[in-house]
Amino acid sequence: MLTTIQYKNTSFRIDLSKPIDVSIPLTNTDENPIAWYIEKPIIEPVRFGDWIGKVSEGSSSTNFNNITFNPHGHGTHTECLGHITREFYSINQCLKQFFFTAELVSVQPELKGEDWVITKKQLEQALKGKTPEALLIRTLPNELAKLSKKYSNTNPSYIEEAGAVFIKDLGIAHLLIDLPSVDKENDEGKLLSHKAFWNVSNVAVLNSDARMHCTITEMIYVPEIVADGSYFLNLQIASFENDASPSKPVLYQIQPA
Repeated sequence: MLTTIQYKNTSFRIDLSKPIDVSIPLTNTDENPIAWYIEKPIIEPVRFGDWIGKVSEGSSSTNFNNITFNPHGHGTHTECLGHITREFYSINQCLKQFFFTAELVSVQPELKGEDWVITKKQLEQALKGKTPEALLIRTLPNELAKLSKKYSNTNPSYIEEAGAVFIKDLGIAHLLIDLPSVDKENDEGKLLSHKAFWNVSNVAVLNSDARMHCTITEMIYVPEIVADGSYFLNLQIASFENDASPSKPVLYQIQPA
């Protein structure tokens, strides 16, 4: 079902019946991806004495689970600059718009020393002068293992600081990537690409031009069948008053109006 969208003085069509979900579901199985040295999520029924909140156990008319997870380490999540600041900022207060023009690019990180790095030059070549509101980076090779990878102590690929500055300077407000972080796993707390993207120099006292409205979404997965190009993005979060929330980015292919 094609729907015509009027968005910022531009008209185009999307098919709402053909969403492309690029999130990774959260499970309590060993298939759940994990980063940052934590264990897998816990999803288990509430227990009150002999009563168990699980219909199949026979003592409850409803399934009634507690869920313990970490948004940064257990799957697709969207974070705001409150992730790196002393003062509390909430993703629920930061992200107030949920649809954006987006560009999907595929990049093979380059080996620099012992690290695989996404460079400014690669991003320049991939974007070809485009300036979308949101940028999705799919790293190559695009292995299915991303759906269940255990990232801790593996030194995953990341974006070099100059690349993050380039993205910021283009005015891209929402950065999405299929890695556990835009920064090096063990960077001694420097967080160079986070700070560059959010234009933050001092995490204790924010500069007036810090990019409060901008977000980073990590641990997405874009299937191989989805081609690089322009899309309309719906960036969905849960209403957590926290620096980050589990999220569900959904792409829609753009067609001329």
